[in-house]
Amino acid sequence: MASSDTVNEPRPHLLQRLHDPATIRLRCASVMRAVEDNLSPSFRLDRSALPALADRVAALTRERFPTLAIPFHSRWRHFAAGGVDRKAEMDTLLAGRSPQELARARFDLVVVSVLLDAGAGAAWRYTEGAALGTAAKPRAAADELLAMLDQAAAPAAAATAPAPPPAEPGRTYSRSEGLGVASFRAFMAGVFSSRAGEPWRADAGALRHIDAAALRAVFQSGPNNPMVGLEGRAALLSRLGATLADEAGRDAARGLATEARPALLYDRLTAHGTRTQVSAIDVLGEVLRTLSPIWPRGAVIKGVAAGDSGAHRWAGDAVAGGGRDPATLGWVPFHKLSQWMSYSLLEPLQWAGVTVTGLDGEHGLTGLPEYRNGGLFIDGGVIVPRSASVLERSHKPEDETIVEWRALTVCLLDELAVLVRERLGRSAAELPLACILEGGTWAAGRALAAERRGDGSPPLKIESDGTVF
Repeated sequence: MASSDTVNEPRPHLLQRLHDPATIRLRCASVMRAVEDNLSPSFRLDRSALPALADRVAALTRERFPTLAIPFHSRWRHFAAGGVDRKAEMDTLLAGRSPQELARARFDLVVVSVLLDAGAGAAWRYTEGAALGTAAKPRAAADELLAMLDQAAAPAAAATAPAPPPAEPGRTYSRSEGLGVASFRAFMAGVFSSRAGEPWRADAGALRHIDAAALRAVFQSGPNNPMVGLEGRAALLSRLGATLADEAGRDAARGLATEARPALLYDRLTAHGTRTQVSAIDVLGEVLRTLSPIWPRGAVIKGVAAGDSGAHRWAGDAVAGGGRDPATLGWVPFHKLSQWMSYSLLEPLQWAGVTVTGLDGEHGLTGLPEYRNGGLFIDGGVIVPRSASVLERSHKPEDETIVEWRALTVCLLDELAVLVRERLGRSAAELPLACILEGGTWAAGRALAAERRGDGSPPLKIESDGTVF
């Protein structure tokens, strides 16, 4: 009989070389060299502004984490919004379950929550503990779903053990924190579970039936509280459900009993809880292989959906290991949401006793090229628009200007991390990029945005469909 390692060996992906963070860095560096050579009509670089930006990020990091015990940049930070330990609440409710079952529940929560984590828009707010308005109800006949959505508005009560300090009723959150808290409450209420007696899970049976109306209720969205990209988010979850059903079927054909839920990522990475060491690149690779069918748009290379990749005339065809891949010439892989998900899955693995390696270096996960980190470099004067029109007009995620901005962000985050570590007196091993982002660059990007623009919006106007930004 084959060993667990053999039957769980990941199947190859046609675009596997674009999944390696080293390839991401190479393609982004190619774009940066062209910008440095003054070939870009959109941006130029002013590296003289980097030291001051590093000073700012380092100072903010020390302010937020005086002992420099910095957690990873991950979705779990948003679950603690308002100083509420919602993870402890979840742990209390799941007390008595095995480490493997706890990990599966945490994987379910993270995957669904991250897929709902694209920009919500500056006007949207979520009030924890607030009842859902009638106008936000998804379907008048869906009594069971409505009951779960109503329950999702309030913190859960502990069933068998004293609960941690509860959330403050009526506390309002926005942006990423609001999305995190809202998706956590929905998960705890069983909105993503098809099993009435097992609310704390997500599975294909429920996910396939999530629509924009249901998410409108989950996120308390309506005419007076608009959220952008609801349809895109709902479509992602629906496709996630279909994909998980297909993937569980493939595992069954190989003799593996895997449930059709996001937790199958945990089972594949750990050989159903028997493997005790994985690398960060393994996590990203499994996320990309398993979830690639869910993306509704983006690059198609060799007839294969390439997810969050963008075309750029100066991207080149270099791949990790020093080779070339002419078939992907001109494509810059970013995989921002997949990397954000991967960062967010590292802690559940560690909490389950799994050692995670490869957190830094050229093959380590890259910085996240989204509007907070990218905005940091524009607002901080490192990435300089060549004309006011770059900031004034709206862009689509696939526009070359946005691809270029994101490529520069990936490279500059690596450079900035070196400078920040120098100022904090820490090595890359002590402060991997995941900690620099949390310390860090994301918070500094948000602070600078608030200083420059009253609503804290990013410096570039991007037409988001709820799947990338």
